[in-house]
This record gives sequence, structure tokens and C-alpha cells, in this order.
Amino acid sequence: MEPVEINAGDYYLRAFRNDDRVSDLRALVEAYADPATRRYLYALAPSSEAAAEMYVQFMTMGWEKNYRWSWAVCDAVTAEVTAGVILHNLDHRLGSAEVSCWTHPAHRGKGVLPTALNAVLGWAFGGAGLHRIVYKHAVENPSSQRVAEKCGFTLEGRLRDNEIIDDQRVDELQWSRLATDPAPEQLP
Repeated sequence: MEPVEINAGDYYLRAFRNDDRVSDLRALVEAYADPATRRYLYALAPSSEAAAEMYVQFMTMGWEKNYRWSWAVCDAVTAEVTAGVILHNLDHRLGSAEVSCWTHPAHRGKGVLPTALNAVLGWAFGGAGLHRIVYKHAVENPSSQRVAEKCGFTLEGRLRDNEIIDDQRVDELQWSRLATDPAPEQLP
């Protein structure tokens, strides 16, 4: 599948890139250098431009093989990367996926992620025909919980000892949103 670009008002969502015109490498290294981002998304954490290049290739391959769809969330005016949204564990037969997302530390608290994720969900349910999207996060991550709530996800339950963070087993909350759920009202 070719990468899908999404206009989300103040933000423009496009595939992660590193080419002769656009490079997201520095923004990826900066975002993942943040302790909170690394803490919760350590498996994907590019700590150098070489690792960020591999990250971009990994995301690009997901589009090419149609098993992972990812977006760099960019400011519509400056084109600066402000966040990232990834739909992974795609199951085309069931019409399901799981979402992972992050916000660049310089852009937290500005509503970037709820705006971008709601735009992705609109496309995923409408354009891509998905039916169910799961969102999981560590119980002690209130920022992720606020994103889930603002994006209209329904809390399904607590997954005990489902993740390892800081070398400790932690519980996660699992949320889902269905194509048949009403669109969320934007919360402040």
C-alpha cells in the first residue's frame, strides 16, 4: 500500500521520511531522547541518526507490505515533526489493529496527539475499512489515558503484568474503539 497523507487542520500527517528533500532523523532522535518517551516506547527508541534511519526504513516497509501504517505528525505551517502515530498488528481479515503513539516533548500539552489520532482513526475506519482499534498503555501513564479518553476509546480492562518498564512488570490498561462507536466530542 502507498502511504496515506491526512490533513488534520493544524497538522499534516505523512509517512516518516529521510530523502533528499525531507529528513525526520533529527526529530526522531530528539523525541526518543526524552526519558518519558524512552520509558514507554523503548522497543522503538532510535538513539542515533543511524538508528533513526532504520526506524524510517522499518516504517516504510510496513506500508510497502501492508502490515503497519505510520505517520509523522507535522505542523501544517512549519512542517516540524510534532508527534508520531503507528497502526500495527494489522489483521485485515478481522479489520483490527493496535495503535502506538508519541508526542515530541516540545509539543506536549497542545492537543497534537488527540487531533492527529482522531484523524487517523477517521481514515482507518472510513478509508481503510477497519472495525476495531486497540490502545494500550501503562497504568501509571496518565497522559496516555487522556489521549484514549479524548479519542473516544472505551476502557476494556486491566492487563496484569503485561509490560516491563524500568525492569519491572507493570499493568496496562486496554482500550478499544470500534467503527460503530460515535465520534468523540473534542475535550479541552
